Amino acid sequence: MSILIDGDTRVIVQGITGRIGAFHTEEMMANGTNIVGGVTPGKAGQTIFGKRIFSTVKDAVHFQKATASIVFAPPAFAADAIMEAADAGIRYCVCITDGIPAQDMMRVKRYMRRYRMSSRMRLTGPNCAGTISPGKALLGIMPGHIYLPGRVGVISRSGTLSYEAAAQLSALRIGVSTSVGIGGDPINGSSFRDHLDLFEHDDETDAVLMIGEIGGPQEAEGAAFVRSRMTKPVIGYVAGMTAPPGRTMGHAGAIVSGEGESAREKTAIMTAAGITMAPDPSSMGTTVAKALQQHGLLELATV
Repeated sequence: MSILIDGDTRVIVQGITGRIGAFHTEEMMANGTNIVGGVTPGKAGQTIFGKRIFSTVKDAVHFQKATASIVFAPPAFAADAIMEAADAGIRYCVCITDGIPAQDMMRVKRYMRRYRMSSRMRLTGPNCAGTISPGKALLGIMPGHIYLPGRVGVISRSGTLSYEAAAQLSALRIGVSTSVGIGGDPINGSSFRDHLDLFEHDDETDAVLMIGEIGGPQEAEGAAFVRSRMTKPVIGYVAGMTAPPGRTMGHAGAIVSGEGESAREKTAIMTAAGITMAPDPSSMGTTVAKALQQHGLLELATV
């Protein structure tokens, strides 16, 4: 099954009338996503792609019974858009926006704690590729045509590497249950550990591919969860073996600033936790295939 979205999930697009929001709304609809409306302040009552536009998320939730949202708001407004979704009762939110100030995301994290018991909204991103359950729904900017439906879960800080992994798995006829981009910013909505837990309890996911990068403690925290709680095989890769300390590489969070944050250190930590590590990015697919074969799962996973 899908861990976060499926074809029945009722989705609204915050920023649906913007150039980027409109483009990806069409792509999401083409991939089966149940878009039920959009939110653009001041444009209530208008329509786009046959979907009604609302001025507030609360109105969209009330009239369209939306449970999920995707945010394409500009950086200066994205934090408010996320908090508006939490306040309106949205259960799952993806924020695509890049360049949100760290102080704004600190405010979002504090705000979301207030709604944990009431709405329990789960946030992925910002600065992420989104989530796709191939053949069911896409809530993001992923190229849906490279994904095959299957039984391998994918969690990645890097959108580009998640696409590469999907292409390699497809070439081997190995399908994906759900792929989640958690984003590469220093402060984001949810972590490797959060989604490893979801995949561990998903009856239709047999193994998980975890793609990390330099900077931050998330890979180590995920490895600790794998060691103590995961019963399913986990395959990993950490980008940035040649990255120099103290220099931002790609994502804002991809900077080695402390012990245990380099790619070599993270690879060692993940290996010690029992995660099978791909030696390089071109080997992610074959490493997954070997791990599935070792656990007698390859025939089940192959489409």
